[in-house]
Amino acid sequence: MIRISLIIAIIAALGVGVVNYVFVKDRIDKLVVDRNTNRDGYHATQAALAKTNAVLVKTENTLKQTEQNLAETQAERDKAVAAEVAQKKRANDLSDKLVKTTQERDDSQNELASYKTTGFSPEQVAKLGRTLKEKQDMIDAGNLEKSVLQRSIARLRAQLDIFIGTNADVTLRADLKGKILVVDPKWDFVVLNIGDDQGLKENSELLVSRDGKLVAKVIVRTLEKGRSIANLVPGWKLGEVIEGDEVSPAHPDPAS
Repeated sequence: MIRISLIIAIIAALGVGVVNYVFVKDRIDKLVVDRNTNRDGYHATQAALAKTNAVLVKTENTLKQTEQNLAETQAERDKAVAAEVAQKKRANDLSDKLVKTTQERDDSQNELASYKTTGFSPEQVAKLGRTLKEKQDMIDAGNLEKSVLQRSIARLRAQLDIFIGTNADVTLRADLKGKILVVDPKWDFVVLNIGDDQGLKENSELLVSRDGKLVAKVIVRTLEKGRSIANLVPGWKLGEVIEGDEVSPAHPDPAS
């Protein structure tokens, strides 16, 4: 009987051990799964944090560059405004000088006419003639300088409009015409036979045509006295641009 009881106790103990093993194994497996899940989540969080930090650094660099570009643009705008004010003042002073010189010329003409009718000496008449010619030369020089100043003011106004963003289209005289002297198909730029002296402006757009048909559009980037350099506008190249093609304003001034 004791033997049987011992055997039963041993069997019961083995059963309890098996049950405990199975229970403990399930707990261990669950703990391992939880550990792996937490570890993977940690790694994913670390990767996301690193990516976010990289994006933040890039954004900060972009912000710094944007602030620098804005400061440079504002400085250029202020420079253009100051130059325009100076040119306008010079033009106004020149206009006043022209009015005064014109009045002096008219007075000289009237005085010369009076001398001729009153019989004064030829020396006196010659002196008045020289004075009249000097005044006329001053007026002609003043008109030429005024024309140059007006073109300079128009160019500065166009640059200022671009900085401020109030006028995207630079207008030109409706009768302005020119031709293409040189074509560079590799870099998509052309050389024109018109420039600042003819009233062309920086960043103005011109239509390129041949035999009355539209070929392309160009935008002026470099301006000189008697010529200019323009780039082909993407999306407006309807055919091959060649030397001798004609150009005309894409945005003619309605007031011209």
